[in-house]
Amino acid sequence: YRTIKGRLAKAQRVLSRRARRAKKEHRPLRNSKNYQKQRLVVAKIHAQILDRRKNFLHNVSTTLIKNHDLVVAEELRSKNLLKNHALAMSIADVGWRTFLGMLTYKADLYGRQFVTVNPRNTTQTCHSCDFVMGTEGTDKLTLADREWTCPKCRTHHVRDHNAAQNILIKGIAKLA
Repeated sequence: YRTIKGRLAKAQRVLSRRARRAKKEHRPLRNSKNYQKQRLVVAKIHAQILDRRKNFLHNVSTTLIKNHDLVVAEELRSKNLLKNHALAMSIADVGWRTFLGMLTYKADLYGRQFVTVNPRNTTQTCHSCDFVMGTEGTDKLTLADREWTCPKCRTHHVRDHNAAQNILIKGIAKLA
């Protein structure tokens, strides 16, 4: 999507110039042919972005569901994630809620199981011994901490791999 966003920005700037020119000439925007043509160009680019995003999500969700009998995901609240301005654009681009919806209906369609779990402490918990960072005098992990070692069992963890294992463990427990 990022490549097409440059084209969108350029088209929006042209649209803005067309609006300023129409205003300068005291013409309503609905009568300005150049403005209306450019508005259609911007709308077309928006539609292309939407189509690309949907196509990507359909491909990934279909591949996941077809290749796995059980798919487990976190019940992430995208509204809360968008509050982090450093990650907001990337999270909005992915369309997490749409993706989860696709996984849900495709799991039913292909006869697979799809489970969502509570994301609480999935990155903070050691999957080996269930020790939670931030308890018993330890510091809580920040987003910058990509790797950590459990103080209880001395297992070294890569943050995302550990979280994925914890999510799978929670998903299997939810099914049992």
